[in-house]
Amino acid sequence: MKAVRVHAYDEAPVIDDVPEPTIEGPLDVIVEVGGAGLCRTDLHVIEGQWAEKTGVSLPYTLGHENAGWVREVGSAVTNVVPGDAVILHPVVSCGLCRACRDGNDSHCAEPKFPGLDCDGGMAEFLRTSARAVVKLDAGLRPADVAALADAGVTAYHAVKKAQPLLYPGTYVAVVGTGGLGHIGVQCLAAMTPAQIIAVDRSEAALSLAKQLGAHHTVHAVTDPVGAVLDLTDGQGAHVVIDFVGEKGTERQGLGMLRRAGSYYVVGYGGAVEVPTIDVIFNEINVVGNLVGTYNDLVELMALSAQGQVRLRTQTYPLDAVTEAIADLDGGRLQGRGILLPR
Repeated sequence: MKAVRVHAYDEAPVIDDVPEPTIEGPLDVIVEVGGAGLCRTDLHVIEGQWAEKTGVSLPYTLGHENAGWVREVGSAVTNVVPGDAVILHPVVSCGLCRACRDGNDSHCAEPKFPGLDCDGGMAEFLRTSARAVVKLDAGLRPADVAALADAGVTAYHAVKKAQPLLYPGTYVAVVGTGGLGHIGVQCLAAMTPAQIIAVDRSEAALSLAKQLGAHHTVHAVTDPVGAVLDLTDGQGAHVVIDFVGEKGTERQGLGMLRRAGSYYVVGYGGAVEVPTIDVIFNEINVVGNLVGTYNDLVELMALSAQGQVRLRTQTYPLDAVTEAIADLDGGRLQGRGILLPR
């Protein structure tokens, strides 16, 4: 089968012919990939940012946002059958550790993360686990929802954590309303009564955010902090969700907060630097956000089936992965890029 493989860091991945995965354990599920999302994390993987954290051996196959159809199942699998359309939670969890038993399976003690520490889904087929598959509603197509497997559930997870803070009359600033952020705006509109302020450098992204439920838009090229303060009577937002996390948004995001506000870091690549006296004096919270749980993905798919969360996508054949990566890195993608293996 064809697969997108990383052979060396800081070099473009290539299309290889590799053997199809096979059933190795009783809970294994082989999925025919119907869509694989392209994520900024893939760019960071190619750059080598994840090399020390994952310890993965090269070459290996990219792709951690995957959906498709069940082709084959192991002897103990009962929740899906061949032919089922599914979306795959990105973390293949053990189900036995304390985190898994608490329902916090994204922090599993012995996880596998296809596309990061083992072969992913930018290929024709992928081996995963019964613990990772979520059956799709009859009205949903794998290629249309694939990026919800990671980008979507990550955005949903951040919004769900912030939800108790966003009562009527509050403000939430969404920094970066592109691939992840446009999902976050929809989740906020569906799950909270807060006033949503979309912040982005792209007028197209801001226009999309407005269509999807943002109440206010701020063009980030000039003075986004000042604009957010103006919209909130000089107080700042109660919550800032930063879907960029680099190139200065860390400083701006903290500057947009009011006292006792919460800054949620979703995007990464930069560094959060804040004097401890400011943390104490303003009593602010800095909250990290890693993917989301299996149950988060189930809940997100319910919102998707109801039409409350929809992806804006651009599709590419698998052979055009280099073009897709260039479009993502160059800021030419509006929404998410989806690779189609067939």
